[in-house]
Amino acid sequence: MSIRVLLIDDHPVVRAGLRSIVESRGFTVVGEASTGEEALTVTSDLRPDVVLCDLRLGVGIDGVETTAALRRMPDAPAVLILTTFDHDAQIIRALEAGAAGYLLKDVDNDTIARAIIDAASGAMVLTPGGDERLIAALRAPRVTLTERERDVLMQVDEGAANKEIAARLFISESTVKTHIVHLLEKLGVASRTAAASEARRLGLL
Repeated sequence: MSIRVLLIDDHPVVRAGLRSIVESRGFTVVGEASTGEEALTVTSDLRPDVVLCDLRLGVGIDGVETTAALRRMPDAPAVLILTTFDHDAQIIRALEAGAAGYLLKDVDNDTIARAIIDAASGAMVLTPGGDERLIAALRAPRVTLTERERDVLMQVDEGAANKEIAARLFISESTVKTHIVHLLEKLGVASRTAAASEARRLGLL
């Protein structure tokens, strides 16, 4: 029986390319979803064996949250994460959430086909060379933020000035400045813009 595959990606062109690859290898694409929420809605009806899920979806829940929710379902499908970033801390989070593994989006068609078969059989799947990357990522120090630091960082990411952040979070400007100093130190950057950028890279935003 053909392996049943669900595609989750917020870009229609990417989904079309994946569908072509998957179907050309004899698998059955039972459906597509552009958001995590949509995927959760259709999965119980479509009953895929394997889900190919983009790590960074657009609006709504991301690939990590989608993976966790899918894996909690009865007869949960195997979830393969697709990403363009081989150093993304969110990959670790996705694996912790129950993903069968991950693939970089630039892998060849044969690798995708083998990965689908392996995931369906319950095996761990890592993108070529991914074992070294994964070990390096696990060994790297994890940046942890307090809830208030995360609140401030989200405001910084939106471009808010210290006065605006203070008003929105009901704290003083001096407290905002202190939080920002701590954020710059933890993220190892020298500016607010760089802090937001690094936080996104690390999957903290």
